[in-house]
Amino acid sequence: MPITKGFRALVDEATSQITTYTVAQVRERLGADPRLQVVDIRDPRELEREGTVPGALHAPRGMLEFWVDPDSPYYKPVFGDENKEFVLFCGAGWRSALATKALKDMGMTNVAHIDGGYAEWLKQSAPTETLEAHKARSKAARA
Repeated sequence: MPITKGFRALVDEATSQITTYTVAQVRERLGADPRLQVVDIRDPRELEREGTVPGALHAPRGMLEFWVDPDSPYYKPVFGDENKEFVLFCGAGWRSALATKALKDMGMTNVAHIDGGYAEWLKQSAPTETLEAHKARSKAARA
């Protein structure tokens, strides 16, 4: 049976209903706005290959809804912080648009995504960190 709505239509529909930031807008707030929590929803293999945004929280796309829902056995309390704005990104901005829409559909109002994703982040020479540096920073923050 042929599909009736392709991924591009889904992404376009999601994008029309969510908040989208440019790389420049997020970069300006990075490290300066304590409300900002950048969320990398890419697959761990993508992080290993390409690194990530400094200070990003890694929440794999496949677990995101479970990590956000307080009734889920996989709930992560960080997502319950209503003082944060969670700004998602993926490789190109497609998965993050769909994920942002899903979180909005779940009732989150403090969620947005980065237009163009990590590819655009790299294209604009925005700061990055290796996965090893990311893990070390995260471990130090928990200690």
